[in-house]
Amino acid sequence: MKFLIVAAKTGGHVYPASSIAKGLIKKNHTVVFLGTGSQIEENAYRGISSRSFELSIEGFRGSNLVKKFVVIFQVFINIFKVLRIIDNEKIDGMIGFGGFITVPVGLACWIKRKPIFLHEQNAVLGTANKLLSKIAKINFLGFPIEGVNKSILSGNPIRDSFSVIKTDNSDNDCIKIYITGGSQGAQYINKELPQIFKDLPYKIKIKHQCGQNNIETVKKTYLSNGIDARVSEFYDNPVDQILWSDFVISRGGALTLSEITSVNRGVLVIPLPNSIDNHQVANAKIIENMNMGQIHEQNKSIESLKKKIFNIIKNRTFANWKERKNKTNLNSTTSIISYIEGYFKINETI
Repeated sequence: MKFLIVAAKTGGHVYPASSIAKGLIKKNHTVVFLGTGSQIEENAYRGISSRSFELSIEGFRGSNLVKKFVVIFQVFINIFKVLRIIDNEKIDGMIGFGGFITVPVGLACWIKRKPIFLHEQNAVLGTANKLLSKIAKINFLGFPIEGVNKSILSGNPIRDSFSVIKTDNSDNDCIKIYITGGSQGAQYINKELPQIFKDLPYKIKIKHQCGQNNIETVKKTYLSNGIDARVSEFYDNPVDQILWSDFVISRGGALTLSEITSVNRGVLVIPLPNSIDNHQVANAKIIENMNMGQIHEQNKSIESLKKKIFNIIKNRTFANWKERKNKTNLNSTTSIISYIEGYFKINETI
């Protein structure tokens, strides 16, 4: 079978798409990628044997009225583009990973009577997935969400590198913390975290992923505070940094939290305060309820953040986190593909 894989712009969409694509190819299926042609898509899909197409479309939520009309116009134009792709490529079905790019693709597949499968990585159903969920054959959920019809809790497909745990036992005489603001970095994390460890009475080593164009400023702040820190704009294999660490400090992106907790690490989550539908807080609360993390909301004081970090170290909370594991995501890719194949087998016999 031949599947249209639809994802764009953010790692939370394109890396699960990449995992599913690789799994489908291993099962002798064919994939065609449809995105916006961003750099992160190129990085995620590198080495995968497939064709790819690009659509031009902006996000709908948070746009002004004029931009919303532009997006609606783009949706209609793109429906016709996708109809041609479906015909020319002989597509059997679509797998969408959220974002407004999935809307015209989903509508085109509905017109062509091609089955639609969706994956929602967050603990809140995104706008595009909410719109398409009514016509989807299966809605795969990364975290539990109530009230979604035809849904399966599949977990989030994580990269193959996270399936093998190789714990780094070096530097056992200190506390090791990996700090990440996501692929683009995070201004709050880059500014506040390098200053927060200055007076803590523990030997601490830091690895900090800061995003593009932030490295010199972050390095200087750590250096001026006498903190042993290695700073990088981006890590190609974040699993190595996570396994090196005792615990992680991170934003509340669904894929990041899923990957961290899948390899026996806990996380202090600082959710992005303006995330759509406050989904990063919802994601973080699920991790907290699993006893694999704590939450610090950005509008609280820096002193309260420092106290949380101090208590995690003092009480060795991170050691308890290491004893736990979020197993939902480890078989997510296999499970999603199995359900999709099962749908086609059932409908072939009808």
